[in-house]
Amino acid sequence: MPIKIPDSLPARALLEQEGVMVMTESTAVRQDIRPLRIGLLNLMPDKIATETQIARLIASTPLQVELTLVRVGTHASKNTSEDHLISFYRTWHEVRNQNFDGFIITGAPIETLPFDDVTYWSELTEILDWTTTNVHSTFSICWGAMAALWHFHDVPKHILQDKACGVYRHRNLQPTSPYLMGFSDDFSVSVSRWTEVRRADIERVAGLELLMESDETGVCLISEMEGRRLYMLNHIEYDSTTLAHEYLRDIAAGTPTKVPHNYFPNDDPNLAPINRWRSHAFLLFSNWINQVYQSTPFR
Repeated sequence: MPIKIPDSLPARALLEQEGVMVMTESTAVRQDIRPLRIGLLNLMPDKIATETQIARLIASTPLQVELTLVRVGTHASKNTSEDHLISFYRTWHEVRNQNFDGFIITGAPIETLPFDDVTYWSELTEILDWTTTNVHSTFSICWGAMAALWHFHDVPKHILQDKACGVYRHRNLQPTSPYLMGFSDDFSVSVSRWTEVRRADIERVAGLELLMESDETGVCLISEMEGRRLYMLNHIEYDSTTLAHEYLRDIAAGTPTKVPHNYFPNDDPNLAPINRWRSHAFLLFSNWINQVYQSTPFR
């Protein structure tokens, strides 16, 4: 089944070129079906790239999904035009009285800042509390996952000496988890962060279950069944070229950075990177959507 997004959203043309089923708004109105309502709180600077990545992944199931793009109202975006935000996004205050089957919270490039120093931290904590009453299942990513773990469970983030950046092998720690159905015993995940959450801090919190881990970059995926939350510490949603863009951006800005690990062939940035995580990204989001569908109330 297709995903319902605004007809003029820039992501639509690219997704259609890729063969992703995208439903027009007029067609959706004619269908007598309740789609899954998924909200995306997009905190990333390049909002168009991120909304395209997420829309591509949640459109991969047989279920009809209606995607609502959400932004914080207390922060002005510097990298996305105001016209785009006004046309396609709603502030959280505009949707706070609505209910969602699923809600995704993205990362943000502010990892080294203390949480309290984030300009929109107060609003984000309100949003996180709101998900406990108005959202059936929440899927948070990278910094968004760290923020949620800190808010709900006081799990701290720790600053790394060097940025963890590249494609790293990960282990499937819980093959029977519904979120890891069909996963290989080990697989690759795209990683890009300056901070980490440590296993010891997760293990001391009752109800948190570690699902994925890397020997090199540590904790990757955590589930919380009682709160119906999924915490992804890495960027499994990234496109093939996202790490390359970040690497070139850091080089241009004079930020000390290494060539992303196991990403470019022969570690040569002049060669096109190889995507080793795409299939498991689709599988993870498909498993999450399926869990939402199986357990969410009809109304």
